[in-house]
Amino acid sequence: MSVLAAFIFFTRLPFWKLGEVSSDSFKHVVPYWPVVGWLTGGVMAAVLWLAAQVFPMSVAWLCAIIARLLLTGCLHEDGLADFFDGFGGGRTREQTLAIMKDSHIGSYGVIGLIIYFLLLFQLHALPLDLLCALAFCGDCWSKFTAAQLINFLPYARKEEESKAHVVYQRMRVSEFLLALAGGALPLVCLLPFGMWPVALFPVVVFVALCRLMKRRLNGYTGDCCGAMFLLCELAFYLGSLWMYHYY
Repeated sequence: MSVLAAFIFFTRLPFWKLGEVSSDSFKHVVPYWPVVGWLTGGVMAAVLWLAAQVFPMSVAWLCAIIARLLLTGCLHEDGLADFFDGFGGGRTREQTLAIMKDSHIGSYGVIGLIIYFLLLFQLHALPLDLLCALAFCGDCWSKFTAAQLINFLPYARKEEESKAHVVYQRMRVSEFLLALAGGALPLVCLLPFGMWPVALFPVVVFVALCRLMKRRLNGYTGDCCGAMFLLCELAFYLGSLWMYHYY
């Protein structure tokens, strides 16, 4: 049920029709986040490959980005915008949390999303086969990396104050191993051995953002999880672009 809850929570596909899921199952969805990445990253890679048969790489990559946005309902991008607004405009813990909970987007969020998508778009310069592999592997590995946030920091709000009205539970050993398999297997199987060091770039971003969240909020929120994933993934992509051009 937790697996089904993860696909219901992290996508906009009608998985809820497959069965009724208890509210407690949604507290354990984060370990299955990388498994959901097999779907979202797989769709992204498939759309990229198909679109590249008809359009230039720049248009094909844009189609792949749009496909994931539609598949996830911009869930993570909404969190990234709130994260930029909160950490950019807030000066105290209370101000930051209040701004992040506000449904209106501010200048930090708008500018942050523009810069994020401009950087993400630069990946169209990579060869098609490599970019397809990176789209799949980057989604899964970055979700595994971002998922560790619940193991390192407590939730910053009370459960009833959360947007989703749920507080994620820390991973059990079995859940951690499943998340690791979901995140690492695509990387090991699809990326050339020389590209494996790119997996370190999201880890560096994770450590830096985790320290920032601990200092500012003494915890994390759902928006922080979404922002962590997208920024870790962006680091994975930009690191891959750098390694490809220079090595």
